[in-house]
Amino acid sequence: MHALTPSKIRAFAHRRMALSALRADSSLSVRLKRYNAHMEQARSLETVGGVQ
Repeated sequence: MHALTPSKIRAFAHRRMALSALRADSSLSVRLKRYNAHMEQARSLETVGGVQ
């Protein structure tokens, strides 16, 4: 069984927020900007935290 690390939890949370951003009731440019920001944060957490 694998232990959940704080960076893995935060990366997962940012991925969920990115998907929520796509479904938000905003303009396409705003949704895409929010999605990209959350995905960038998730990727950096995976890289720094050693999440695979």
